[in-house]
Amino acid sequence: MLRVFLDANVLFSAAYRERAGLLALWKIRDARLLTSGYAAEEARRNLETPERKTRLERLLAPVEIVPEALPTGLPRGVRLSAKDEPILHAAIAAGATHLLTGDLRDFGHLLGRRVGDVVIQTPGDFLRSR
Repeated sequence: MLRVFLDANVLFSAAYRERAGLLALWKIRDARLLTSGYAAEEARRNLETPERKTRLERLLAPVEIVPEALPTGLPRGVRLSAKDEPILHAAIAAGATHLLTGDLRDFGHLLGRRVGDVVIQTPGDFLRSR
């Protein structure tokens, strides 16, 4: 089974629009969706309307909220901002097979790469590969 970690911006985008294309992630039968409390809270903070916040909570219900991971240092050649390191650490510690992010500015140089056992992709790339 795939273990797919969702970054905050993926959660935000899925909750932002009622019929977001990202909702397809929740329909994949052989995937367990994961995120961290850190990512979920960032998505919550950035959603402004009660309807979007309610949608986020409904989306989070079947998602496994994994524990925050202790920073252990990133593999050689991997650089991330301090705000993004907890996302990658949590995905690795949770045994995720994939980390999905739309954060091209900070994760762009890692897209399509495997860091530890985690493949970093955009949600679109992941869905097209299914």
